[in-house]
Amino acid sequence: MATNGAQQAFAPEEVLQAMLTMRGGDSDKKKKAHEYLESFQKSTGAWPTTIAILQSDAEPDVKLFAATTLRGKITYDLSTQVPPEELLAVRTQLLALLKRFAPGPKPIRVQLCVCLAILAIQIKEWKDVLPVVVSALGNDVESHACILDFLRVLPEEVTEGRKITLTEEELTQRTTELLGDNAPQVVQLLMNYAHSSPAAATNPQLLECITSWLREVPVSEIVKSPLLHIIFNALESDASFQAAADCVSTMVRETREVDDNVETIQALLPRVLALQPKIQKMVDEEDVESYKSLTRVLADAGVSWVVAIARETTHFRPLVDAILECAARDKDREVIEYTFEFWYELKQYLVLERYIQARMELLDVYSKLVDILLKHLEYPESESGNEKDLFDGDREAEEKFREFRHHMGDTLKDCCEVMGVTECLTKVLDAIKIWMQKYASMANGASVPHWQQLEAPLFSMRAMGRMVDKDESIVLPQLMPLLVQMPTHEKLRFATIMVLGRYTEWTAAHPEFLSPQFNYIVTSFDTGSKEIVRAAAMAMKFFCTDCKHLLSEQVVQLQQFYDQILDKLPEVSQEEITEGVANVVSVQPKDEIYKLLKLFCDPLVQRLMAKANNATDDDGKLAVADHLQLITIFVQSVVVLPPVEAGQEDPAVKYWQEVFPILAKILESFISFAPICERVCRCWRLTVISHRGAMAPILPEMANKLASGFAASRQGCFLWVTGAILREFSDDREHVDQAMTEHIYVFFEAQATNVLRFLSELSPQELPDVTEDFFRLVVDGLLYYPQRFIHSPIFPTVFEAAISVLVLEQREPLSATLHYIRDVLSWGARYSPASYEHLSTSDTEELRRTVKQLILTQGEMLVKRVLAGMMITFPRDCFADGSGALLTLFEIFPDQTVSWVDQTLRLLPPGTVTAAEVDRVMTKIKDKLGADDTGDIRQIRSILQDFTNTYRRRYVAPRDGLGQLEGSRFRFVG
Repeated sequence: MATNGAQQAFAPEEVLQAMLTMRGGDSDKKKKAHEYLESFQKSTGAWPTTIAILQSDAEPDVKLFAATTLRGKITYDLSTQVPPEELLAVRTQLLALLKRFAPGPKPIRVQLCVCLAILAIQIKEWKDVLPVVVSALGNDVESHACILDFLRVLPEEVTEGRKITLTEEELTQRTTELLGDNAPQVVQLLMNYAHSSPAAATNPQLLECITSWLREVPVSEIVKSPLLHIIFNALESDASFQAAADCVSTMVRETREVDDNVETIQALLPRVLALQPKIQKMVDEEDVESYKSLTRVLADAGVSWVVAIARETTHFRPLVDAILECAARDKDREVIEYTFEFWYELKQYLVLERYIQARMELLDVYSKLVDILLKHLEYPESESGNEKDLFDGDREAEEKFREFRHHMGDTLKDCCEVMGVTECLTKVLDAIKIWMQKYASMANGASVPHWQQLEAPLFSMRAMGRMVDKDESIVLPQLMPLLVQMPTHEKLRFATIMVLGRYTEWTAAHPEFLSPQFNYIVTSFDTGSKEIVRAAAMAMKFFCTDCKHLLSEQVVQLQQFYDQILDKLPEVSQEEITEGVANVVSVQPKDEIYKLLKLFCDPLVQRLMAKANNATDDDGKLAVADHLQLITIFVQSVVVLPPVEAGQEDPAVKYWQEVFPILAKILESFISFAPICERVCRCWRLTVISHRGAMAPILPEMANKLASGFAASRQGCFLWVTGAILREFSDDREHVDQAMTEHIYVFFEAQATNVLRFLSELSPQELPDVTEDFFRLVVDGLLYYPQRFIHSPIFPTVFEAAISVLVLEQREPLSATLHYIRDVLSWGARYSPASYEHLSTSDTEELRRTVKQLILTQGEMLVKRVLAGMMITFPRDCFADGSGALLTLFEIFPDQTVSWVDQTLRLLPPGTVTAAEVDRVMTKIKDKLGADDTGDIRQIRSILQDFTNTYRRRYVAPRDGLGQLEGSRFRFVG
């Protein structure tokens, strides 16, 4: 067998000792044992050791570890550690082990079946897999279980064959040989076994095996065979019901293309409908698991045949009724969720004009469904009588119920689309009226009888909110006055506030309802409930946003209320109510803006200074950072539109210019505290983005603060603002002074130079956030100032720094860096980036020559780092950008890139990849390049991704270090 460098010896007794250590409580020893076992699993010595353990008298969990290790070896190491002439010997050993473990334990037996299936896929010369396995295992009862397990896992492993080092063509061929060619024999084998005894016919293993092969055997063949009767007959046995139900679900899902499966569906439909009487029986017997499985079968049939239901509603109506019955009888909300997809899919067809007749026929079903949902939406009655704890301390059940209600809310929206909003809202109105008639007279401040029956329609009304048009004038005018008269109860008030906040667009169109609703929200802040106060703040935000013009006359009173309530609110609610009042200020006349900003924001600035003066510990400093967010909300929301004419003063910017020195002083005072730096920078960044050209008077001083701030703190947030300035005052912006853009570019280059010095002093791993922010900044520099940046002396250095950063393993900084690299490479491609088509041909060609020269200098190292990343260190999210960069290199310099890739792959540690594998990959790449077709060239990306994925699975980390692929430190002197 091949070796992988210097191999450590792994004796069976040492492996057993490491397994024992893993059971102990000493974390240091467990860590060493874990590392030892990981090394063992990747070693060539694992082959004989695992087999020896499996043949020994070791405990079952040790043998299971050995079987799992053997599976990994066959999956990832077979081609590099086992010579071709020894493959049949491995097969013989595996078959002997399977025979040994045929009686069990089942987990070990299944792992060995998986091993044999993966081996069968890879031994391409092994054509008679089924006969050999059946013959080797024999015909006794114990062997039957083993054969069924093998047959079950074979399709699963072939489907997952991309884990294995076969080409796409080889994998396709093996799929045909192992599955397609064997399907008839497998069906016959399963029928023979099913008829061998009554026990065999209801064996869950048989049904699991049929389910697995349904991916390969046309479902019509199963339906026409005796297996159909066996599958449905197994539903009569408790022991086989779950497996049989899964099998039926798989069968109906395979008939989704209804036009291609008409006969099969007609054969399955009566058998599926015959299951309906079981619903009541399972509910009576409280057999929850079987009830779930049956509901899934019916719902899967409904989803699969939904287009047939829409076409032939009368014929399929019994199936719809059966699914509705599952939902209706579900007292404990155990199964209704399995029907949600069906109601959604059916709705998708019923709302189409061509299925209007089906819609009319099924209106009553959706009407009944609304009634069912309204009942399920009700909070439970507390068994202990404690209204404060309806779930008797079961927090998991409470959270599940809350989440479940929102899913039911989505289904209510589906009902609205089918029935119409007015009909659904009428049900809400009727439910509220019924409660009022029955219980309103009994409600008092101390208790509200059966409040659950009142809260549920309120929640449903909130859920339907998105579906209700602001012009609805039939039901809502009756409902809205009732809402503000709800009896005093925390849950009811919370639900009412959430409804009012959801319907603010409607209220804006019906201003006669605004005053009582707004007053209801305002008075809610005086309750002692934190939950209600949070809901009221959210509702206030929506009222102020959607009814901002209606509230304009009350803007001064609004400020008084805002100032009075602000300090009593939690942080999130402070932000929400601030966003609301800022929206009201934003629509005031332009000549009022400055005065109103002073009215609203001066108290905020005073609070900020007081908090800053008192910030002696981290909590105090965090309070300063949090309060800065409120000022930022005003910055972002109150924008003068349309912008003032050139030369005129922007009233909003005039105010922020007054505030700027205060923020700059706070930044300077807390320069070592990252959260405050980030919040100030975020405020400045949004000031630039929101007010754009009007910010020109503040820019020079802001640039100075950004430069000194980064130099003092080395925080990436200062680069965010630099990027925003770069974007808003770039060459292609209208009404921007040329001298201004020149100053801004010089500022950008100075910031970039500072960062390069910084990156030279520290490794990227030490401050990945700054690395990410820097490369997002230079992406902007390249996009908005390509002529200046590409010709600048720092351009090659930035690219070299980008290559050095590719050793990182964190997604965000890597993604930003790869985006920059791809943007640079695009300037060397045949077509320059579209955003700069206005550049002259000569300018574009000059930029392309500069970039191509850079690629020739740095290309080999770039290929090494990208391939090493894709094979070893990159997070999966970065693969597409890595392969995209390589693809662009192939388009620019095909011959050189082929050479760079070939050299890189041959630097991989010995034993981790064979020369034949490298040759095969390089031949494929050259074939695609030689085809002179864009589509073929793009397939190179898939070839490289497949190779690096395989390598990565085989060696998640290098076993003896990265060797010649180790990254080097970036150095900059400038």
